[in-house]
Amino acid sequence: MFIRTLSLRDFRSWEHAELELSPGRTVFLGSNGNGKTNLLEAIGYLATLGSHRVAADAPMIRLGADKARIGASVVNSGRELRIDIELNQGTANRAQINRSPARRPREILGILQTVLFAPEDLALVRGDPGERRRFMDELCTARLPRLAAVRSDYDRVLRQRSALLKTAGRQARSRADLGTLDVWDGHLATHASVLLTYRLRLVHDLYPYLAQAYSSIAPESRPATIAYRSATLPPEFLDPAREPQPDDTEALEAIMLRELAAARPKELERGVCLVGPHRDELDLNLGAAPAKGFASHGESWSFALALRLGAFDLLRATGSEPVLLLDDVFAELDRRRRTALAAVAAGAEQVLITAAVPEDVPAELAAVPLRVETSGGPDGRTSRIAEPATPSS
Repeated sequence: MFIRTLSLRDFRSWEHAELELSPGRTVFLGSNGNGKTNLLEAIGYLATLGSHRVAADAPMIRLGADKARIGASVVNSGRELRIDIELNQGTANRAQINRSPARRPREILGILQTVLFAPEDLALVRGDPGERRRFMDELCTARLPRLAAVRSDYDRVLRQRSALLKTAGRQARSRADLGTLDVWDGHLATHASVLLTYRLRLVHDLYPYLAQAYSSIAPESRPATIAYRSATLPPEFLDPAREPQPDDTEALEAIMLRELAAARPKELERGVCLVGPHRDELDLNLGAAPAKGFASHGESWSFALALRLGAFDLLRATGSEPVLLLDDVFAELDRRRRTALAAVAAGAEQVLITAAVPEDVPAELAAVPLRVETSGGPDGRTSRIAEPATPSS
């Protein structure tokens, strides 16, 4: 899989761009603030419908514009597809596949797969559980694009059920309120059981790739492991060595319904939903200790890198060849970690890299350089691709 062309219109600092790309390794060179990270953010958005930098879409729309557009021609196993998405201020985003409107933006998911490693990834180890839940869910969706609909349905039901809990908790608990809660419990359990099934399967499948990647990056360190943590599920489901079973979804739905019923008095008292995958966590461990709070700065970087490299290897092993996006990370890594990352990048079909100077990119990658420059003031700066830069090899 590789991106043949990338098109931008009013996306962050890019008023307009039409880039021709090739398989192999390309590095976007430029000073901080010139807009090179915006290119990888746009590509990542096409793959995941989300940004690795911000939670909302509005900051990605160029100042003064009412919409932004991202498009790419993606070649996968000899077949080329064009995908486009329009980010709108105040209205729903719109997507196209081969210039034809898609019913929902999520229909483009799966056409482009990426694995992005960025300085923000340190939050995978040191940040709050939401960062790790997002990592799991985005990787699950990369493996099974239709899971995006399940995630959307789960979030919708969770919001509606939470609103009902707040209302029922403040008022006298009528039979009608409790009957409505029974209905929402069923909906929540149905969507949660599917999401849990694929999260647990992901942890099982990712575990050996993560362990191997970390061992190659930091062989002198304690072994790295991952495990799913949930107050809802029985311990046998949480063992990453457990083989997924065909009836897991049905079993998990029954568990969810039982736990929702048991938690209802507390939920009504507090007015919040206390049961479900929105409260779960991915535990990252070094030896017997949790990585968060116990890992050194170098170990934390190694774990973050191992998670991304493990994800890359997992996707490759299951038949896809994701585009590897490396956002200004070589400068953050020591020699050993740079070497490990360069070895993976050297074997990927397409790698897109950002760096401040050519010396930040390992010479053995022989990356094709494209220099990114900006013009204009701080409130109206415009990025562009300049004349060819000095080769980095």
